[in-house]
Amino acid sequence: MFVVTIDQQGSRTHGDRVDALLSELGATPEAHRPFARTVGDEVQAVYADAVPLLDVVLRVLRGGGWSVGIGAGPVDEPLPAEARAGSGAAFVLARDAVEAAKSRQRAVPLVVRGQDELAASDAEAVLVLVAAIAARRSPAGWDAIDAVRAAGASARQGEVARTLGISQQAVSQRLRTALWAEEVAARGAAERLLAAAQGQPRPARSPSS
Repeated sequence: MFVVTIDQQGSRTHGDRVDALLSELGATPEAHRPFARTVGDEVQAVYADAVPLLDVVLRVLRGGGWSVGIGAGPVDEPLPAEARAGSGAAFVLARDAVEAAKSRQRAVPLVVRGQDELAASDAEAVLVLVAAIAARRSPAGWDAIDAVRAAGASARQGEVARTLGISQQAVSQRLRTALWAEEVAARGAAERLLAAAQGQPRPARSPSS
């Protein structure tokens, strides 16, 4: 399982933005437990799948103003209805991760902690690189990427070009400049590393051990 904890930066200066974030994220039906406010200006959710988790994390980082911690590992079952009432290793790891993300002075405020520490560290490195690349994109690059995503995986660039009112060659150029193909490849690596970061469940001890 994956627990993601997101904490607002500079809430005393900018005011509480949690309700706006929850509204933007919507009901997050793909989450095992949807986002909800925990305490103060923090939200938390639980995911069983790394794919929608990465979509949400990169979306939040794109908007800016949030520190993100991901914990990968087991959770205590059965999970309660709300993530904030949950417990287990993944929750502890997510707490450690978001605190570390808040304390680090770097461009991408994201930390990953996992049962498998090496896989978690590698997943973090890939995700930080992807987010850093995304932060340097032009508005035109984002327009092309957003149009590609909205059109779906099977859409052709000609369809995207008609939507944007530009040539197919211009779409290709924008996507190349935005390093979109490289992000897609890196996301696949991050998904596999996050899955590995969950580690293997440890067998329960017998009463005599």
